[in-house]
Amino acid sequence: MALPADFTLTEQDGRFAVVLSGDWTARGLFDAGPRLAKALEDSRDLRLDLTGVNRCDTAGAYAILRAAGDRLEVDKITARKQILRLLELVGAAIKVEPEHTAQRGGLHALLERIGRGVFGLFADGYGTLIFLGHLLVALGRSVVSPRRIRWAPIIALCERAGLDAMPIVATTTFFIGAVVGLLGANMLTDFGAQVYAVELIGISVMREFNILITAILLAGRSASSFAAEIGSMKMNQEIDAMQVMGVDPYEALVLPRFAALLFTIPLLTFVATIAGLAGGILVVWSVLDLSPTFFLQRIVDYVGATHFWIGLSKAPVMAMVIAAIGCRQGMEVGNDVESLGRRVTAAVVHAIFAIILIDAIFALIYMELDI
Repeated sequence: MALPADFTLTEQDGRFAVVLSGDWTARGLFDAGPRLAKALEDSRDLRLDLTGVNRCDTAGAYAILRAAGDRLEVDKITARKQILRLLELVGAAIKVEPEHTAQRGGLHALLERIGRGVFGLFADGYGTLIFLGHLLVALGRSVVSPRRIRWAPIIALCERAGLDAMPIVATTTFFIGAVVGLLGANMLTDFGAQVYAVELIGISVMREFNILITAILLAGRSASSFAAEIGSMKMNQEIDAMQVMGVDPYEALVLPRFAALLFTIPLLTFVATIAGLAGGILVVWSVLDLSPTFFLQRIVDYVGATHFWIGLSKAPVMAMVIAAIGCRQGMEVGNDVESLGRRVTAAVVHAIFAIILIDAIFALIYMELDI
């Protein structure tokens, strides 16, 4: 049975002796600490007898030391070794001075933030290399043993990431083609060269806008989805369970998403090309009164299929980048919802940035090749 903390005062030869009893714990203290402090206000030479204490925790030790103040010496305490050790630990903690963080100026804070950003950039690069290493190992296993390939999730992801994205891709590129055609018609009419609006629409849609719009839409749609799906599994420790069962998460989760985007982005690029040209045809027909037959014939004669193949050549690279960024950010999710939100947002932002950068690199390469 728990006994409340209590004490008695005895005086021998002008010296005070305090005999403590009961449970000096957080539950048993009640008002024993303030009563002890009040009783010891006028005492000078203190001796504590804690042999009658049943239990003592940090709350009780703190109450005893606070009541005794600086007048208490270790050699004047009679107690069991455990309680003496506890009093030493609490006493040492009391004497520690709190650290006061100096207010840092704006320039110092800015430099510190830049330094943390640079360090985080190198950490992200190192994590990306680790991710690619795991992915290449899983890909090598699948190439050596094709039976390891999981076709069911690949087909399901192709439908979700590809077929389900066709309406939004077609609608967006249709309006992009229409806007390019409208701008070209209005600007070229001032120079009497409105017929060249056909070449403007054909080159811009077939070479750039088809793959660029498709990749950006998939970055917001699929990269965020991949990061959220894998991240939620990471939060629920499902990936740890897969590893315990001997299942490689890169084979089961990452490779199917890579394969799905590799299969579907060329198809979506083709759909985007058709929709963009359809938007351009509609605008040219209604604004410049050029028939669809004339439009298509001029595309064949003066634009050709080279620009379409140039745009399509970017599709595999875009697919790998989108899938890699989405899956890697999902693998980096921690155990809290805030981390999941940050990683999903990072997946979209990083994927869009990488898409624009890669498109610029391809433009420079083809410019040097004079294609």
